[in-house]
Amino acid sequence: MSREPLSHPVVPVRTYLLILGALLLLTAITTAVALWNLGSLNDVVAMGIAVLKAALVVLYFMHAKDSPPLTKLVIAAALLWLLILFALTLGDYATRG
Repeated sequence: MSREPLSHPVVPVRTYLLILGALLLLTAITTAVALWNLGSLNDVVAMGIAVLKAALVVLYFMHAKDSPPLTKLVIAAALLWLLILFALTLGDYATRG
């Protein structure tokens, strides 16, 4: 029984190397920022860089950029659920003495 192979977008190796370089650069920036005293902004900057790195991994290494619409919907739903959990956690944290 013959099956058709799954069609995947062909991503050039150069793209993967550029994304890898960006991830390494962002990791170095995270390390450098951790050494500076930015006060309450340290966590915000670190979280922003982490979100950017996660987005690069999901979009390029997990091929979400070229996924069907249903996969993108599942990713959006997961992000919405994560935001709800963060909001509930921060709401609880903010109301504690």
